[in-house]
Amino acid sequence: MKNVDPTENYDLNHLQLFFYLIPVLGFFPSLWTLYQGNKSENSSFKTEQLKVSRLSVTLASSWLIGYLLLGMGAEASEYLSLRLLILNTFLTSGYFLVSMMLMIRLYQRKPLRVPGFSLLARQVDKYLVEEKTKN
Repeated sequence: MKNVDPTENYDLNHLQLFFYLIPVLGFFPSLWTLYQGNKSENSSFKTEQLKVSRLSVTLASSWLIGYLLLGMGAEASEYLSLRLLILNTFLTSGYFLVSMMLMIRLYQRKPLRVPGFSLLARQVDKYLVEEKTKN
């Protein structure tokens, strides 16, 4: 029989995952959760929370790097500036749409996976865990 904590509210925990997926703003609580991740107890919610946090941080970091690189390219290039700014707009719109799609999938209680980014998030997490164990 499962040990169920009567004081734990699963709806509030599920709502907390929505905050991680808010574009740009969800990066900070996700990063904090990853920082605190190995310091607390292991539960099924905690592993789900860490997965969503990793995905959120990976998406936000990728968007930020792309945004900055395209912005610098637009500033540096005279002929490509308009094209790079339009591409920058598509990148930002795509980031917001993927975040909204993940929120809808979370509401439907479906698995949160983004092809390529989910794998990248796992690889980055493996690298970080290895670095923590070395120190």
